[in-house]
Amino acid sequence: MSKTNSNLKTSLNSSLEQLQQIMVQLRNPGTGCPWDIKQSYESIVPYTIEEVYEVVDAIEKRDFNELKNELGDLLFQVVFYSQMASEDQYFDLTEVIDGICEKLTRRHPHVFANKSYDNEGQVHRAWEDLKQQEREDKSVNQSASLLDDIPAVLPELKRAQKIQNRVSQQGFDWTNVDQVWEKLDEEACEIKDAVKSDDQSHIEEEVGDLLFVCVNLARHYNVDADTALRKANKKFESRFRQIEGLADKPISEYSADQLEVFWQQAKKQERNK
Repeated sequence: MSKTNSNLKTSLNSSLEQLQQIMVQLRNPGTGCPWDIKQSYESIVPYTIEEVYEVVDAIEKRDFNELKNELGDLLFQVVFYSQMASEDQYFDLTEVIDGICEKLTRRHPHVFANKSYDNEGQVHRAWEDLKQQEREDKSVNQSASLLDDIPAVLPELKRAQKIQNRVSQQGFDWTNVDQVWEKLDEEACEIKDAVKSDDQSHIEEEVGDLLFVCVNLARHYNVDADTALRKANKKFESRFRQIEGLADKPISEYSADQLEVFWQQAKKQERNK
């Protein structure tokens, strides 16, 4: 190990140890922070989710100073969970770090072992095969599903894309994107038929099918559906705020045609920025 790498490792170990000791002190029943002491695994989940989105927001804004801060907040969440687990004698932070190091080394034999692949596709297939083996090793009855470790609590758009990515790696996929477009048209027609039946449950089911196909379409064009929708939301919000700025009375008092004029003005202002 070079002197530079050795110094970096020493500094990193020292920083992690300091952070861990801060967490221990915060959780000390006698002298710690009352708020931190009363927290549980479940109670800090909303904060963890919030921190992840704040990391995403900093990246999209390309605010790297803020990204540094938000990554620190996210790291603190990992330390928080690990400290509670250590108190309950489940595992500690060292085991968390050792676990991810072992996993990354095992899943990259082409980097850390004498394994070679001809292309990125083979690398990805080997990655998925290794993950499937891990699922089977965890499964009591040795009949693990490809979908077993996809978290049920993921936002549904993200979960749909993860499901589709997972099964597509095993060949369960459309052979070309034209088939997805055909399926999109088919699902749109099925919604129209469901509307005619006036069956709300059926309408909901068909709308869900259409959304699932939309995610498939995004995937075939190498687009992250969740990111695409988030950007669409931001774009709509920006345009609607401009409409509010153009209006001199409540939006509800304008006709659809008048609002369309405002909308086109907002789009033009957006293009001119």
